[in-house]
Amino acid sequence: MEQPLPKSWSIHTRPEIIAKYEILECVGSGAYSDVYKGRRLSDNLIVALKEVHDYQSAFREIEALQILQNSPNVVVLHEYFWREDEDAVLVLEFLRTDLATVIAESKKKREGGGDRGISVGEIKRWMVQILCGVDACHRNTIVHRDLKPGNLLIGDDGVLKLADFGQARILLGNEFDAPDGNSQPCESNAPYQDNMSEAPQVDLEVEDASPEGDVNQEQGIMSREDYFRALDELKAKNSIDETDKDTNVHDGDTSCFATCTTSDVEDDLFKGTYSYDAEDGGDGRQGALTSCVGTRWFRAPELLYGSTSYGLEVDLWSLGCIFAELLTLQPLFPGSSDIDQLARIISVLGNLNEEVWPGCAELPDYRTISFNKVENPAGLESSLPSRSIDEISLVKKLICYDPAARATAMELLQDKYFNEEPLPVPASELHVPLTKSNHDEDSHGGWYDDMGSDSDFDEFGPLKATKTNAGFSVRFF
Repeated sequence: MEQPLPKSWSIHTRPEIIAKYEILECVGSGAYSDVYKGRRLSDNLIVALKEVHDYQSAFREIEALQILQNSPNVVVLHEYFWREDEDAVLVLEFLRTDLATVIAESKKKREGGGDRGISVGEIKRWMVQILCGVDACHRNTIVHRDLKPGNLLIGDDGVLKLADFGQARILLGNEFDAPDGNSQPCESNAPYQDNMSEAPQVDLEVEDASPEGDVNQEQGIMSREDYFRALDELKAKNSIDETDKDTNVHDGDTSCFATCTTSDVEDDLFKGTYSYDAEDGGDGRQGALTSCVGTRWFRAPELLYGSTSYGLEVDLWSLGCIFAELLTLQPLFPGSSDIDQLARIISVLGNLNEEVWPGCAELPDYRTISFNKVENPAGLESSLPSRSIDEISLVKKLICYDPAARATAMELLQDKYFNEEPLPVPASELHVPLTKSNHDEDSHGGWYDDMGSDSDFDEFGPLKATKTNAGFSVRFF
């Protein structure tokens, strides 16, 4: 995917912004956005100003944050600026660190001979806050699609908030409401309560450019049957969705492995076909979700196999990877490429087949990419050494092939693990790092996103490519 051309102007020259905010410093920069720390002149509130260079990414983030504006564990959008022929600038609450830094600092202390890592009570509180944020998204049928420690920001008071909704999608709008009642209260950030109770202010001079939609703020318990019924309705609709057309090209039947035609194979099997440079998916279809979303280490198997009809469950797989990393201070599946990512998953969970995941044979790349049979998969227990049975069980409820078998965030909030000693510590007692550390290549995140595909066959072992009627098949050894 080509990166956007640089602009001749910057946030520093936009009068409507500098009239209200003092730009202090740049705190993050990526291909699709730059983030600045700023001060609101009216009351000296420190904020983050996110200048988004991609139209669709800005549209998605604004739309999602408007819907989630009263969710205590989602970053607050104070207002945004968007004029014709200019980048959108989102004014967000400033949170100085993230969960990736918490994990990195704990790992450094453990390796230095200090404590054993993050205490169980702290782990539980981090998990509960993450689950509350994800539950708020899923109640509103918003799939985040890029959950990872670097996108879970943390304030001075220990309150964790989901951020970076540039890849988020609203699957069902507000076609169904959740029943009343919630057994698990979520933390709120007291200094920002006034801002969260009001709709964000808008400076907008483009007709119909602002995302709209009713806000569903009910925090009730949705039955598992209702959850999957809603997903079935979504898949049956297969409605046209124009929001993917600029940033994430329609996949059709292509995927992160970009299934080639026979002519592609004859040309050059490895010639730049593994990133989204094409204009469409090759079959003229409109509205399919893109499979190249999220960060590789946290990407669900259905995405790695090219699914374009996935649902909220891709976030649940990411949650399992995050929880495992909290428990071990190591990434669960740190693949160096998408193929390596799949190989690591298969070595732990075993071979993917219809027995463990009914319907998996219909995945676009299921017959294109294959691996030698794993006779003795390691199992998740081997990836979670010295952790309790309950902790391993919690991760297993999320890290499983069949998306329909993954526990929802709402179900996990009621898991006995969070109601047994040691109980989750109060958010105010959590250790919050003073600064934000640099993250590993695949674990980076925070205020900005880089939506490019990272699919490749690099750094992998021997392979055999065979031509088929549909294209080619690749077997890895």
